[in-house]
Amino acid sequence: MAIEPASTEDFSAFLGIEDERPPCQLYLISPPSLDLESHAAALEAALAADGPVAAYQLRMKDYADEAILAAAARLLPICQAADVAFILNDRADLAKACSADGVHLGQTDGSVAEARALLGRDAQIGVTCHGSRHLAMDAGEAGANYVAFGAFFPTHTKLVEHHATPDILNWWTALSPIPCVAIGGITVENCAPLVRAGADFLAVSAAVWEAADGPADAIGRFSDELRSSKA
Repeated sequence: MAIEPASTEDFSAFLGIEDERPPCQLYLISPPSLDLESHAAALEAALAADGPVAAYQLRMKDYADEAILAAAARLLPICQAADVAFILNDRADLAKACSADGVHLGQTDGSVAEARALLGRDAQIGVTCHGSRHLAMDAGEAGANYVAFGAFFPTHTKLVEHHATPDILNWWTALSPIPCVAIGGITVENCAPLVRAGADFLAVSAAVWEAADGPADAIGRFSDELRSSKA
């Protein structure tokens, strides 16, 4: 049986969003290395802050499958309890194995169609598009639930090979109802231009997990900045 393309509004609907684009929200990404129990406590604190966190991505590069699945088993219930989407990076097969809400695909992680066939219509599938309008158009046409642009700023959480500027967010949001995620070195101090340019979600990692006053405080500060930037 053929898998039909996802509706462009599926990701928004999954997050309880209807009709018009909502205020910008946060998309948390796990740190590049983590102690599972310490990170679980940090995630609980971040989500308990009652900020605008819509999704959490478990990104464990260079870890064994068993470690990824063990982390997912520990962290997924925390996200579920907070009504936050749990997304696994790169691996649609592991996303299925751990019952994640979806998968985030890089440009070498397989196609949207393959992930959709494996995970089903309700899965949330995002695609890295760097700073490329062409890749974003391809992802949208393939049925992605969201597209991710970046890196917008320098970051030490991953090697930056591609850069993006806020004008791509303006272009995308004027063109498509599919949500867009801004990623790469985003902090409370530099996020305002991305919010004003139309980012639906800000993907943040170090700015939360390495915050001097802890993740809950960082979420609160982001929440204040998102409100003031959109005003």
